[in-house]
Amino acid sequence: MLRPSSLRKRDAVLAAAEAAFLGAGYDAVTMDDIAEAAGVSKQTLYAHFGTKDQLFVALVTAMTQRAADAVLAEATAGRERAGGRDVETQLVGLLARQLDAVLDPRLLKLRRLVIGEVTRFPELARAVHEHGPQRAVETLTAALTDAAEAGLLDIPDPRAAAIQLNWLVMGEPVNRAMFLGDAAVPSAAERHAHVVAAVRTFLAAYEAR
Repeated sequence: MLRPSSLRKRDAVLAAAEAAFLGAGYDAVTMDDIAEAAGVSKQTLYAHFGTKDQLFVALVTAMTQRAADAVLAEATAGRERAGGRDVETQLVGLLARQLDAVLDPRLLKLRRLVIGEVTRFPELARAVHEHGPQRAVETLTAALTDAAEAGLLDIPDPRAAAIQLNWLVMGEPVNRAMFLGDAAVPSAAERHAHVVAAVRTFLAAYEAR
């Protein structure tokens, strides 16, 4: 376990790396730049992360995991509050938080950067997928399994249904933002309306008979 002082230095490095990589791209950034911005020595930087490649992977993993952890924590609390009965409210809340997280400008920049470097760093794509879409599907699968077991929905394959629902919500807004830039990100009201419409479409297909 790292000491508090070491944790502070590690956090400072990750913050500096985020600003540098997202601002200038991978190739334009040096370890000297990050050490200076973080206020640490190069020896400290290399001791914590080894190489620039390893620092980049650590940053991508940390950013995507933090975002997923926040959504998952809210999802768990939501399942407990809803008691598994109000399926629409539960799914709308969960998917609205997931969409907000994915469309966060920082994570959009990160996703674009990762896509640009996927040939050089295939492990980055795996990290983003595991902490992003895959965890989202796992969380949705758990919620849909609960609803099916309670007799609220007729879902023979909760995981397949979770994949359908995930991309019913994420597909259009995320594609627009990725290709057209941050200006194409829908407003909070537009995002909420989109999620509600997607969830209601999904529930109409899987309502209990």
